[in-house]
Amino acid sequence: MLAWEADFGRTYVLGNPPDPYKEKLRAACEPMWYKLKARYLENPDMTGEELYDIACHEAEQEGWVWGANLAGQIIGDFPHERIPKDKVTLYIAKGNKQPMSSLGKDGFRRHWILEVHLHDPVRQIGGFFEQLLTVD
Repeated sequence: MLAWEADFGRTYVLGNPPDPYKEKLRAACEPMWYKLKARYLENPDMTGEELYDIACHEAEQEGWVWGANLAGQIIGDFPHERIPKDKVTLYIAKGNKQPMSSLGKDGFRRHWILEVHLHDPVRQIGGFFEQLLTVD
């Protein structure tokens, strides 16, 4: 039996009352995801590196730092904890020069998970939001 992860993630803020700054960070994640999806839909042939660069830029425009070395990955069976050099084309990350619209080795369309990683390095907190990018 193969183990597959869900790749659907959200950030929650706990506390009574919740910290307003943490709430602000949490509230920024989902709109950022939709902003990045809209940018992707403008050019589905962009490379993984191009979408990663857009994510970093959009985070900075909103006053955050992009908090990860990736912004997503294809759906599939491969390691998520690190990006092996020969597998960079499976990720929305620096070094992926392949169009995201390219077909997988099986000849089928690839489906992508888009991840948002917003970070505040001063407060040392971050927010996260991920879901399927390529299906409406």
